Amino acid sequence: MAIDFRKKRKSENTEQRGRAARRSQGEDRKQPQQQQQQPQQPPQQSQQRKKKQAKVDPNTLEIIPIGGLGEIGKNLTAFRFGGEILIVDCGMSFPDGAMLGIDIVIPDYDFLEQNAEQVKAVVVTHGHEDHIGGVPFLLQRVKTPVYGTRLTLGLINHKLEEHGIKGDLRRIDAGKKLKIGPFKIDTIRATHSVADSLSLAIETPAGTVFHTGDFKIDYTPIDGDPMDFQKLAEIGKRGVDLMLCDSTNALRSGFTKSEKTMGPILDKIFDDTKGRIIIATFASNVHRVQTIINTAVSHRRKVALSGRSMLNVMELAGELGYLNIPKGVMVDLDEIGNISDKKLVIITTGSQGEPMSALARMAAGEHKSVKIRHGDTVILSSSPIPGNEKTVSGVVNSLLALGADVIYSDIADIHVSGHASREEIKIMISLMKPRYYMPVHGENKHLLQNAAIAENLGIPRDHILVASNGRVVEMKEGKVRLTDRRVPADPVFVDGLGVGDIGSSVLRDRRQLSESGLIIVTASFDVASGFLVAGPEVISRGFVYEKQSGNLLEEVRQAADEVIADFERKGAGDWEALKGALRGRLKNMILDRTKRTPVILPIITEV
Repeated sequence: MAIDFRKKRKSENTEQRGRAARRSQGEDRKQPQQQQQQPQQPPQQSQQRKKKQAKVDPNTLEIIPIGGLGEIGKNLTAFRFGGEILIVDCGMSFPDGAMLGIDIVIPDYDFLEQNAEQVKAVVVTHGHEDHIGGVPFLLQRVKTPVYGTRLTLGLINHKLEEHGIKGDLRRIDAGKKLKIGPFKIDTIRATHSVADSLSLAIETPAGTVFHTGDFKIDYTPIDGDPMDFQKLAEIGKRGVDLMLCDSTNALRSGFTKSEKTMGPILDKIFDDTKGRIIIATFASNVHRVQTIINTAVSHRRKVALSGRSMLNVMELAGELGYLNIPKGVMVDLDEIGNISDKKLVIITTGSQGEPMSALARMAAGEHKSVKIRHGDTVILSSSPIPGNEKTVSGVVNSLLALGADVIYSDIADIHVSGHASREEIKIMISLMKPRYYMPVHGENKHLLQNAAIAENLGIPRDHILVASNGRVVEMKEGKVRLTDRRVPADPVFVDGLGVGDIGSSVLRDRRQLSESGLIIVTASFDVASGFLVAGPEVISRGFVYEKQSGNLLEEVRQAADEVIADFERKGAGDWEALKGALRGRLKNMILDRTKRTPVILPIITEV
């Protein structure tokens, strides 16, 4: 490598790294408490779980999707046979606009923690966040080995280091066999938008499951290693009882384009651009970064990297030989002022508009080293993940307002997907010839369309299972059925140092606060007599501007005074009842006057 990435990391986004370190330290501090709490479960619940487990035939394979169905992200599927559990993938998802303040969303690990002694390993198909992002949180609750390819394990190791966790990481190579308890696993090289991706054939005494992982059929991948069709055909010939298939692009007709088609597209953009070029893409898309670097070299441009995850992944990819960078091409981000605009390319994170990403900070004018100006061309080399469209649009508009030309998916074909379109799904089904079929990895519309593809290829409708998170699928003697049994599979919210301590009621309060604001009513009572000695005072935050709405707030104060006076006349001493009465009266009054519903917070003190 021509540049010392460690020096670059030192100058890049120090504040984010500090926050990550503080968070990981906080997680470590919480860990002992979690370990102490685990054994203190009510005996009755433990007996109930044993009872439920006893009903499962020991010769039955359970396939338990805990994440990834009916959604994009947080993929996790558990396989249980003979009292032993194999986990495939352990991802996260990004919060949508309604999840105010939430950092990430992870799967519910309660079932796995309750059966921790049965968990034998996690096998990860590839290194994308929606497949590895939850690993640090799982390992804090369940200690188990993690298997993956070189690049995948390298990416996981970076995450574990950020959280201060040491993991038992075990390398596997595509084409090799793996035996974990009763599970015999064939690993098959797959093509996707990140290198070192796998499909898995999992053989058990109850039957064989083929898991595609994320895939597309790319005959000309950047690294020259196409999908192992011979191995796929051999497994299909041996017999596949159940196939779990990626559904992300099931709505798209035809074939997904090869990553190599990006070269000519970028080449034309570079030809037509005289100023700086800033390209945002996923840090894990090493092949895309390689294409950008190749194009920059052919146009005699230098390349700088921005974004902590981009620096980490590129360093790792370079060390492992997945990235080829000619000497003298890379420059430090702090040195870009010494390079003319027409000779510079900046590759950055933030293609999904993530609020703290490098591109978002550029768009907000807050990036330390890169200030957007007229003449810059910004390329978002990705498609918005479902749910991120509004955020991406906001970043695009901010960049345009700063004078940049912005090229994104709505106006140009500057991204190719890593997921199979309909015709590729058909090819995979035809190769594997599964007896039963289960769409995975997608929202409901994707799962149903994938199911329709399988039915059109001749798989009987009653052999196609459209499942949901938490619902248990059973296989016995090659026969598969969807049961009515469920395990916990609600989304778990990570907010700062808190994991799982934010529920729907808290999010509802946050939404209400963001939409209508807050009114605080304070009053002090004599502890002996129970009579009012000070107040009530009314404070408004995010509801109305107090200087212009003094009359309204005075009416609120008078209404609160009336409620308190009535409370005193009745001689009641129940402060919770008083708070409820204040909330009820003020809510109705404010709704009638303003058609708004602010959060009303009465605070009662005794003196």
